[in-house]
Amino acid sequence: MASHLWYPLLLVAIFLLMQTSDCFIHSRAAFYPNSDENGTDIGACGFGSFGATINGGDVSAASDLYRGGVGCGACYQVRCTDTAHCSSKGVTVVITDQGSSHGTDFVLSQRAFSKMAQTADAAASLLSIGVVDIEYRRVSCSYPNKNITIKVDENSNFPHYMGFVIWYQQGIKDITAVQLCETQNFVCKLLDRSYGAVWTTTTPPSGPLQVRMLFSDDDGDETWLVPVNNIPEDWKAGETYDTGVQVNI
Repeated sequence: MASHLWYPLLLVAIFLLMQTSDCFIHSRAAFYPNSDENGTDIGACGFGSFGATINGGDVSAASDLYRGGVGCGACYQVRCTDTAHCSSKGVTVVITDQGSSHGTDFVLSQRAFSKMAQTADAAASLLSIGVVDIEYRRVSCSYPNKNITIKVDENSNFPHYMGFVIWYQQGIKDITAVQLCETQNFVCKLLDRSYGAVWTTTTPPSGPLQVRMLFSDDDGDETWLVPVNNIPEDWKAGETYDTGVQVNI
């Protein structure tokens, strides 16, 4: 084959290989030194005790990936790069908090940090090191047999205030906007992101309510999700309400 024919093919092959290698981003990770394997129940995302045990306790705080709260609920595959101790699979974590340590992108729960290792002995070695080189990539969140769920803030009090956090965020997109709609006249109110994953309004609508969520990605692709189930008219502070939907977007 003439050189002028195979050379472009070689460049294409190299480009595809680079794209595959670049799926993972290099960084560093630490772990919560005072955690009891799980995450924290006072995380900056506002998940409360749910944030310590979601995903089986495989959770993490993030620094830049927190993104002002937009990153809350996002899932990442994280794997350390020391081949003597680390597995090729690593661990999938959910962002539930904000924080960094020694220039890290992730501060994992002890449970998640240990799961990056090949064996129990290797996990002990990783924990003794404390901060390790890693590579990570965004992956889709999946919660089998779980629907997206609305947890109403304990301080909510109609008609003065309503706040809630969204549990079991699924797929690979971010929730970038939330509307609260009256189901009887279809009037919708755009909510404020108070902090983390907490959405609030000082003038909650009355009657049965529908929570509409906008899922967005970096490419500008946006999808409004309309739940099957509504929040009942007599909603209670501190209660959870199943939306009846699962997503894979």
